Amino acid sequence: MKNIIIKNALVNALLTALYIVIIASFMFYGQKFFGGPKTMHSNSIENYKKTIRLTKPQRAIIVGTLLGDGHLETTDKGRTYRLKIEHSVKQKEYVDWLYQKLQALVGAPPRERSYRGGFNATFTGYGFTTYSLGSLRFYGQQFYPRNRIKIVPKIIRKLLESLSVAIWYLDDGSFKSNRHRTFIIHTHSFTRGELKIIQDALSFKFGINTSLNRQEYTGKLYWRIYVFSESADKFLKLVKPVIDQLPSMKYKLGNKMPKR
Repeated sequence: MKNIIIKNALVNALLTALYIVIIASFMFYGQKFFGGPKTMHSNSIENYKKTIRLTKPQRAIIVGTLLGDGHLETTDKGRTYRLKIEHSVKQKEYVDWLYQKLQALVGAPPRERSYRGGFNATFTGYGFTTYSLGSLRFYGQQFYPRNRIKIVPKIIRKLLESLSVAIWYLDDGSFKSNRHRTFIIHTHSFTRGELKIIQDALSFKFGINTSLNRQEYTGKLYWRIYVFSESADKFLKLVKPVIDQLPSMKYKLGNKMPKR
C-alpha cells in the first residue's frame, strides 16, 4: 500500500513538472511564433481605432495643418491614413499643444529627430504621427486625390473653420512688419488657382480680403497670401485666441498689433 502511495506521488509530481514545461514552452514559443501578448496588444489597438470619432475641434485642426505643414500617408491604398506633424524643436510648445488636442488619435508622444542637411547643417525636428485611421480617409481623398500631391480641396469653404485658419497661420504664417501691420501666409506648395479658392473661402466665411503676392525663389515662381490691412483686425481675432495659449509663438503676432 505504501509503495502504491509513493508511486502515485511520483506520477503526480512528473505530471505537474510536465505541465509546467508545456506552459513555459507555449509562453516562449507561442509569443515568438504567434505573437502572444503582442498580438493581444495589437488587437486591442485595432479595436480601439474602430471606436475613434473625430470631434469638431480635431477636424478643424486637421484641416488647418493640412493647409500648412502636416501631411497624410497611406500604406493600404487609401483605406486608412495617418497624419504626420513635425516642426522645428524650437516650436516644441506648439507641437505639444497639437498633441494634447489630438492625443486620442495618437499612440506615442512627440519625439525629436535629427536630420543632416546641406553644408553639414543639422536640423532637429519634433513631432508625432497618428494611428492609421479610417476616419482620416475623407481628408486623404480631399487633399490627396491624385498622385499623392497635396492640393486645396474644392470644398475648402465648407471645411474651413476659425481654428483651421489659426493652425494654418501658426504653421505657415508671419507678421508683415510693423510698418505694414498685417499678415502673410506662405503658401508655396499650392497653385495660384488653388489659392484663389482659399481666398474666396476667407472672404465668404470671415470677411477677410486678401491678395496674392508673387515671390521668386531659386528660379521658381511662388505665391503667398497677403491679408489686406483693412482685414488685419478680423484676421487677428481668428488667430489670437490660440496664439495666446502659446507664449513661444507670440512672435507670430509681431511687436505691435495691426492698427484698428
